[in-house]
Amino acid sequence: MDLAVLNSDQKVAVSDAIFDRAYNKSLVHQVVTSFMTTARQGTKAQKTRAEVRGGGVKPWKQKGTGRARAGTSRSPLWRKGGVIFAAKPRDFEQKVNRKMHRAAMAVVLSQLVREGRLLIVNQFDVATHKTKDLVNQLKSMDLTDVLIVVPEVNEKMYLAARNVYGLDVRDAYDIDVVSLVAYKKVLMTADVLKSLEEKLA
Repeated sequence: MDLAVLNSDQKVAVSDAIFDRAYNKSLVHQVVTSFMTTARQGTKAQKTRAEVRGGGVKPWKQKGTGRARAGTSRSPLWRKGGVIFAAKPRDFEQKVNRKMHRAAMAVVLSQLVREGRLLIVNQFDVATHKTKDLVNQLKSMDLTDVLIVVPEVNEKMYLAARNVYGLDVRDAYDIDVVSLVAYKKVLMTADVLKSLEEKLA
């Protein structure tokens, strides 16, 4: 199949196996869920009664005080005591093999093409590091909520895009399924498109 280049009469020939694949909702959901859960730190931690410092001495004798029996001042029922079901560090990673990840990328790219959300340009660059110039450049292309994928993100582009809501700039090696589905439009250079096709083939 051929994809039209924005503001040009040119077309880019791409593989139907990558850019015309049927949508697989369960596959995309599984890969997105895996990506999001793997990003969780899982570093939350609380102390049980055995881990709280102190509490080694029985607060008062067992009988004769009129108070309830207590063996430690670090009981979960006490102030400064431990936690009954204490949270511990855990790993939320869900493994997705390479074949599934590549298939999900192809499925999402195909859906972007069908919905007209994938825009191809020959080249995209910024003249200065000023955010205003980049915003005006995107306005001229009628783009607001957009992911820009270029062969390499230079310092000027990074500085111009880092403080704009609804805009992200990635290089060809830093895109994933979540970033592709998170924006209304995906602006991609022809070079990135061909490298993606080779990578997912």
